[in-house]
Amino acid sequence: MTPDRNLIAILRGLTPEEALPVGEALLDAGITRIEVPLNSPRPLDSIRRLADHLGQHALIGAGTVLAPDEVREVADAGGRLIVSPNFDTDVVAETKRLGLLSFPGVLTPSECFAALKARADGLKIFPAFQMGIDGLVAIRAVLPKGAQLYMVGGIGPEAFADWLGAGANGFGLGSSLYKPGLSASEVGARARRMVAAWDDATRGVAV
Repeated sequence: MTPDRNLIAILRGLTPEEALPVGEALLDAGITRIEVPLNSPRPLDSIRRLADHLGQHALIGAGTVLAPDEVREVADAGGRLIVSPNFDTDVVAETKRLGLLSFPGVLTPSECFAALKARADGLKIFPAFQMGIDGLVAIRAVLPKGAQLYMVGGIGPEAFADWLGAGANGFGLGSSLYKPGLSASEVGARARRMVAAWDDATRGVAV
């Protein structure tokens, strides 16, 4: 069974035709969390294909979810993960009503606490490079210990250990992992490098 690493593949621009080959390449490499942003071509078709064929082995969902009706559409397509670039109370509420996992985008302490109060399952710190490692250390000191912080934006595998040491729990991987035009084998090779870096960074460390 593939270990569940705290790495979310962000497949912005994915088409339904390449959804399964890319999804299978990610799963083979060891990444079991896959997000298709809703500003991709026919995203619900891609989510449905991934959920139907890989849903028993991977957590499939959507990114750039901005409204409650989009949450319902993702749920109808079989998605179980809802990721947003912002924190919207209505989006989180609808996500939790449907029993899905909620990862809203936050950056400030006020946003972090408000999202946790709304019952978000994890926080997407975005853009992570704007907070920086020093900022993460500061905000981690005041957040509940169990808060799950996923860093997204400008972080490569060479920096995993530093961010984890500062209090991160996981990462969202975008253009460093997938770009439109890359073949499934190329995505798989990138994913294997990400997984190796994660495994090295987390060896003996609780995340």
